[in-house]
Amino acid sequence: MTVSFWFEFASTYSYPSAMRIGSLAASHGVSIQWRPFLLGPIFRKHGWEDSPFNLYSAKGRYMWRDLERICARYGLAFRKPSQFPRNGLLASRIACEHADQDWCPAFVKAVYRANFEHDEDIGDPAVVAQCLPVPRADVDQVIAQATSGAAKLRLREQTEEAESAGIFGAPSMLVGDELFWGDDRLEQAIEFAAGGRD
Repeated sequence: MTVSFWFEFASTYSYPSAMRIGSLAASHGVSIQWRPFLLGPIFRKHGWEDSPFNLYSAKGRYMWRDLERICARYGLAFRKPSQFPRNGLLASRIACEHADQDWCPAFVKAVYRANFEHDEDIGDPAVVAQCLPVPRADVDQVIAQATSGAAKLRLREQTEEAESAGIFGAPSMLVGDELFWGDDRLEQAIEFAAGGRD
């Protein structure tokens, strides 16, 4: 009973999902695989050089209001970022490298709060460092490791894996080969996995 949670740090709808998925999964006896990836390479294959929410202004206006409603519904703090989308590359490499560490979910949520609650630049290594729930002595090592060639390759391969699995947006949840897309499908994905269909 496992859900692979595919998320992008710049993704607006991934924010409420990342904040909710842990407790939802625990209440259903479902385990989570945290799978960061990058939407940029996937979007570029469709000819998009920017977020669709920026390319289509009406869609963007709707999304920001919708996100406000969603966050209010779940009691999540929200401040519209002054820059969108932000560069989540470093944070994604860290989450990819350390997905199996106990502290990874807390790190992911801290990065989302930095972006969508505090309007901080998550592309800034200093901001990312503040999000790391590891001993101060280990922070520099974690960030240095994330800038290595091996870490870059791992995230690139994971993004390619996402695309090969048919993922086209974030958040996406995979239960076996069954794909669920969007925050509004989070409960359905968890329930599907809890039914033993993983």
